[in-house]
Amino acid sequence: MKPIAVKDLSDNFFEVIGKEWMLVTAGTKESFNTMTASWGGIGFLWNKPVVYVFIRPERYTFEFIERSEYFTLSFLGEENRAIHKICGSKSGREVDKVKETGLKPLVTEKGNILFEQGRLSLECRKLYTDVMKEDCFIDPAICKQWYGGAHGGLHHIYVAEITGAWIKG
Repeated sequence: MKPIAVKDLSDNFFEVIGKEWMLVTAGTKESFNTMTASWGGIGFLWNKPVVYVFIRPERYTFEFIERSEYFTLSFLGEENRAIHKICGSKSGREVDKVKETGLKPLVTEKGNILFEQGRLSLECRKLYTDVMKEDCFIDPAICKQWYGGAHGGLHHIYVAEITGAWIKG
């Protein structure tokens, strides 16, 4: 993987996140978990390039993100949809996602996990977190549609500075 300056990223992240999806990974070389996500974004906040992601507390990856200063986002390309399906439907509590998907972990200088299959990978340092609150929904229909029952709990929001970026090459 080849480093790229964050300012040189040219992807359309509406398309990348919404259609291609991403892996959110946290933990150490010895113990990490990854999950598929299709909700989030990239922008500029507090004079920093940032990502924001949403993780439900029921997800195994949540435990790793809560313990970690950093997490990574890996964009594998649509040709790896099968990997995303497994990482989005199976829990790392029950299966070894690396073994089941063929993912090839790489460790950054800061000790975070990326994947060799990533066409684009971002290393992110947490800056802010909060829990979505039912009474903060201006449109209560959204809360009713996406939360409670089989959907699970309200997401935790993480805003993180992009501290490193790599492209396949």
